[in-house]
Amino acid sequence: MIVLGVDPGTQRTGYAFLELRGRDSALAPGLPAANLGRIRVLEYGVIRNTTSDPLPKRLEKIHRELRILMDTYRPAAMALESIFFAKFPQSALILGHARGAIMVAAQGMGVEVSEYAPRLVKKAVVGSGSASKERVAALIQTHLGLKKAPTPADAADALAIAFCHLIQGKKV
Repeated sequence: MIVLGVDPGTQRTGYAFLELRGRDSALAPGLPAANLGRIRVLEYGVIRNTTSDPLPKRLEKIHRELRILMDTYRPAAMALESIFFAKFPQSALILGHARGAIMVAAQGMGVEVSEYAPRLVKKAVVGSGSASKERVAALIQTHLGLKKAPTPADAADALAIAFCHLIQGKKV
């Protein structure tokens, strides 16, 4: 089973494809160490937009590039960070547009979408919902056997979101 994790944004959208190997399409509940070897990183990175581009152009690029990536990897599920409290309502609205473009890309490919709150993602990776981004990146490196901590932060977050989906034990 392949899962796409997405950290949405209009300037930078992080993405990560994780594969769960083995007969089951879900891990045992919790975080047993034996499960971690069954998760393999296929690809991760960031879709970058130019801030001077109008919002519709940025949304189209996110949609188009995610569709190309999904066509390549054929994920069974997408894990998406849910909207969090924002100090600035306008920022939350713009983020909502990005999330919409991402969800439409998944829906168009028949990919199931699950949403996870940032605190739940941190708790799944680190064991604490208040962990720093640096701590999340360091532990996702360990959990996934990466040679170095993933960068940029948007890509590390996407890895963590996909990882969270897998260890939640959801079957697809």
